[in-house]
Amino acid sequence: MGLLDGKVAVVTGAGHGIGRAHALELARHGARVVVNDLGGTVRGESAGSDNAADTTVDLIRKRGGGAVAHYGDVADHDDAEAMIQRAVDEFGSLDILVNNAGIVRDAAVWNLARADFDAVLRVHVAGTWSPCHHAARYWRERAKSAPGSTGRIINTTSGAGLTGNFGQSGYATAKAAIVGLTLTLALELRRSGVTVNAVGPSGLTRITATIPGAGDVIEPDDLGADEWHPMDPANSSPLVAWLAGPEAQHVTGQVFRSIEDRIIWMQGWREKRTVAAGSRRWKAEEIGDRMAVDIFGTTAPGLRFEQA
Repeated sequence: MGLLDGKVAVVTGAGHGIGRAHALELARHGARVVVNDLGGTVRGESAGSDNAADTTVDLIRKRGGGAVAHYGDVADHDDAEAMIQRAVDEFGSLDILVNNAGIVRDAAVWNLARADFDAVLRVHVAGTWSPCHHAARYWRERAKSAPGSTGRIINTTSGAGLTGNFGQSGYATAKAAIVGLTLTLALELRRSGVTVNAVGPSGLTRITATIPGAGDVIEPDDLGADEWHPMDPANSSPLVAWLAGPEAQHVTGQVFRSIEDRIIWMQGWREKRTVAAGSRRWKAEEIGDRMAVDIFGTTAPGLRFEQA
């Protein structure tokens, strides 16, 4: 018995790299997979006759799994609906949605064109929201006739979105937005039995290859079965498969990073320290000392301190 026997998954951006690794891993555990990929370049531009989704489908089928391709644009609302419907029409249901599709157009904020900023947010944010929207509608309807049914959404964030990264104001903004979407959907879909989590993977991919000196791309299956590389894009895929499985039904609204051999549970934007004015409005001139001493714990030169 596989971890995901009988389950049906959609994986977006699954023609290369991390998305392909996720699709292969889900299929290895028994899921039938709709492999979505538009076939574009890493910038989101046309790649001509690139049939990347077909390549992933062929790899799954050669290993005895079930898979079909979908070539739609995840950020196009109608295409996203058709992708979800393809899973239902082809395999009879939808149980898992892995949102991985993304592009990159990097430049420091003063050099980044507005059109490039918009394009990155469109693919990452709208291209995550639209599949989630249509999947949520499907699962809410299914829950009415099949109480106890479950669903899984696993979104893709990034260290850039969690901690920032120079030259990636568009990409980092998009990846941070995906975390906010993940937390919100976890609340909205809880009653429908759907868990929603986010994973920030690592690996040498077409996106990292745009960074000078990052290293050559590693595609799934470039390494032998017994080889391990710290920047293999497949390193995060077992975590995705586990989140998609029955053992993770209690895990929702969480953010993880997968870096080399480490799984890191992220905790961000929690209340850390508080200062209060004492039932009155703050005075701007008194905030600095209180922030320095009671929030940041610093004794920076120039601050006024009263002797005890």
